[in-house]
Amino acid sequence: MSVALSAAAQIAFKFGVSSDSGQWTHTLLGTLAKLVTPGVLIGLALYALGTLLWLTALGRVELSQAYPFVGIGFVLTTIAGWWIFGDQISVQRATGIALVVGGIVLVARS
Repeated sequence: MSVALSAAAQIAFKFGVSSDSGQWTHTLLGTLAKLVTPGVLIGLALYALGTLLWLTALGRVELSQAYPFVGIGFVLTTIAGWWIFGDQISVQRATGIALVVGGIVLVARS
C-alpha cells in the first residue's frame, strides 16, 4: 500500500506541475509559489500517508526484504504515465521493468 500511495503521489505531482501553463520563474520564491497547487499538495499528503505505512512495514519485516518492493513503484508509475499522460513505453523500458519485477519476485521468494 505504501508503494501504491507513493506512485499515486507521483501522478498527483505530475498533475500539479503540469496544470500551470505559465512559464517557470527564475527566482526561488516564484518557483515555490508555482509549486503550491492542489496536485502537489495532494501528492505531499499521499507521500506522508505512504511514509507512515512504510514505517509500519519496516517495523515488521527485514529492510533487505522490504526495500526491493519499492521497485513496484516503477511499474505502477510507468503504467499510470502511459494510461493517464500518454507516455511512451519503449521496448528497452519495458525490458528494464520486467527485470525489476523479476528481481522483486526473487527477493519475495527468498
